[in-house]
Amino acid sequence: MSVLSLENEEETCSVEMTVGVIGGKWKPVILFHLMSGEKRYSELRRLVAKASDRMLTRSLRELEQDNLLSRHVFAEVPVRVEYKLTKDGKTLLPILEAMSAWGSKRNIN
Repeated sequence: MSVLSLENEEETCSVEMTVGVIGGKWKPVILFHLMSGEKRYSELRRLVAKASDRMLTRSLRELEQDNLLSRHVFAEVPVRVEYKLTKDGKTLLPILEAMSAWGSKRNIN
């Protein structure tokens, strides 16, 4: 049994739910990039260059459905779309910062 084993099933379900919402290859990366402020789709496309257009769009839609980011479409030609973290999405900042710090330390060693 792991040192980090959980004492009750309720905690396991909470972690499972969190991973279900923000898990995957691209969602945490998208959320991390939105920490610094709103971004247009084209900016996110550049920042998450390894994701296909389909996966980026799918991840953005799922994050919007889970109320972690908001999408604002401007009535302009050409259409401008901006994404930003919602109040609920901003509560993930400590988790994303911890993931970034852990990744930076792991890269050095």
